[in-house]
Amino acid sequence: MADEVLKPESPMGGPNIVFEPEHQAPKNNGFKKVLNKIKTYLSIPSNVIILVFGIFLSVVVLYPLFRMVLSSLLVQSFDEGVKLSEAYKVTLAEGDFTFLMWPYTLFNPNNIIVSEKLFWQPLGKSTLMALCACLIAIGVGGTLAFLISRTNIPFKKFLSTVFVFPYIMPSWSMAMFWENFFKNNVASTQIGLLQSMTGICVPKELLYGFWPTAIVLGIHYAPFAYILIGGILRNMDANLEEAATILKASRFKILRRITLPIVAPALVSTILLVFSSSISSYTVPYFLNKDNSFNSISIMLKNQLAEMSGRGSGYVIATILMLFSILILTINNWFTRSRRSFTTVSGKSGQINKINLGKVGKWIICAVVTVFVLFFAIVPLVTFVLESLEESTGDISTVTFKYWFSPDPVMSDPYIEARHYSLNGIFYNDTIMSGFGRSVLLASIVALVCGTGGILIGYAVSKNRRGRLSNYVSSLAFLPYLIPALCFSSVFFSVIKTETFQFLDASTTMLESSAIIICAIVGSVKFLPFASRSGTNAMLQLSGEIEEAAIINGCPWPKRMLRIIFPIQKASFISGYLLPFISCMREYTLFVLLTRPSTLIVNVLDYYSRNSADQLANGMNLLIVLFVIVVNLFVNWVTGASIDKGIGG
Repeated sequence: MADEVLKPESPMGGPNIVFEPEHQAPKNNGFKKVLNKIKTYLSIPSNVIILVFGIFLSVVVLYPLFRMVLSSLLVQSFDEGVKLSEAYKVTLAEGDFTFLMWPYTLFNPNNIIVSEKLFWQPLGKSTLMALCACLIAIGVGGTLAFLISRTNIPFKKFLSTVFVFPYIMPSWSMAMFWENFFKNNVASTQIGLLQSMTGICVPKELLYGFWPTAIVLGIHYAPFAYILIGGILRNMDANLEEAATILKASRFKILRRITLPIVAPALVSTILLVFSSSISSYTVPYFLNKDNSFNSISIMLKNQLAEMSGRGSGYVIATILMLFSILILTINNWFTRSRRSFTTVSGKSGQINKINLGKVGKWIICAVVTVFVLFFAIVPLVTFVLESLEESTGDISTVTFKYWFSPDPVMSDPYIEARHYSLNGIFYNDTIMSGFGRSVLLASIVALVCGTGGILIGYAVSKNRRGRLSNYVSSLAFLPYLIPALCFSSVFFSVIKTETFQFLDASTTMLESSAIIICAIVGSVKFLPFASRSGTNAMLQLSGEIEEAAIINGCPWPKRMLRIIFPIQKASFISGYLLPFISCMREYTLFVLLTRPSTLIVNVLDYYSRNSADQLANGMNLLIVLFVIVVNLFVNWVTGASIDKGIGG
């Protein structure tokens, strides 16, 4: 029976009786429903992970991007305000919002030659250089992929393994090798390995400038083309070529009408990715520009950001390069999707009809390929060893171990000593060992963050594949891959120049810890795509029944991750830790704007190289390269995987 509720008397006298339902819902029932939904949502670990990473990545990816674009629209210094005010007859002060920096950078009203030298000429030269690098990468990598997957050339496994060394090594190591090998007393002040052995002096144009940069970058990215094209050639259905052979099609026609169309997606992907990476490369043009004959767009970007009076123009250039690279990779993704009609893996013939190069021909071609591969994979290590041991460069009779093991200064340089940099042997050099230790520390932090983050993102994305927030996090985690390293660095460079985050600016605080913190953040975000893709792919391979069985038995989520999921996909997860470690250890472009000359081993190497301490610089280069190669071999040993596995036949 409903409860009677007495109200004040009615106008007719007597109590005003109102009947209310016995089970009337409370007024705050809607709030409780929302609260219960939130509790239910947060009770699922994958939802919590997605939410946390959605917030985190929005802060560390989207905010810096917004900040950099905004920085291109703000007057960065008093000098910039004066220049813009005089050029456009306005009154601007530091911090004012204006669009004028864009036309001032691209079309200087006072002197258009300034804009040409600052932006248009470097951009044009860099574009042409990147195209040349693409042709070299495709020509070298594609040819070797075809030889190994489609011919009877000997020593396939050896060539396949050794050929990826130039990609494993830092790109600036290849640049230093090029200089060590070809420098001579005609184009330089010292002699290199080629002149000391043969007396041959190459022209200056082949030692420094446009062509050496294009060749080194092309060789550096050739293994990338080899991996992509070789993988497709190996997985291609042999029945297609066999059918064409039965129909008496010529070898050239089979190549033109069948093989090339099938590998077209890999070719386009290689061209676009190599082009994007080459045009924004900083280290190779920097090391091979000692005669200032090739000021690439990346060098101009770094120089502008390093100067207060040109920082606004630097942000404009960085924004343009970033948009340019994203456009290129968007075209790549569109082209790849549009070519889905090419089915290359199906029920296929396992017998591939390989081209017979002949009993003599195969050994001649093998010898040529082996010499080429060894020259760019093994000879660089030899030159680094010799250059770090020779008292007089190019003179093997002056070999000494003092540059490695001397506890006393091995050379005298007042400029270096005035900066309190050690000139002792490498293993007794506090500057070098401290830089190396900080590099290992930074790489370890980045690996820990990326590896753990990649596993968690992979787990959460696999459990919420159709969720909007899941797709948002997955896309945002991959976004840093689309942005060139120097542009991505300039994004955070604009952030640490604000008053709020100035404590992370090592050039202001003069603390190496400030540089390590900001580099750890930048490296973790930049290399997260490798780990997140690895984690996602690994989690998608697991059946949901495995975890469901553990849930039924009352196993909590941390225990499920540590005792069930991680052991099953251990190989993929470990690579998610070690690959960012390797990448961070050899990285220089990403950190050059955020560090001091003594922060990391690559900074010290650059400083010694610029100040003619060549033996110490080459020794450090060898130390880094060997460390990276050893870690790579350790990755292969632990995970049982290799990036060239399966191509070598």
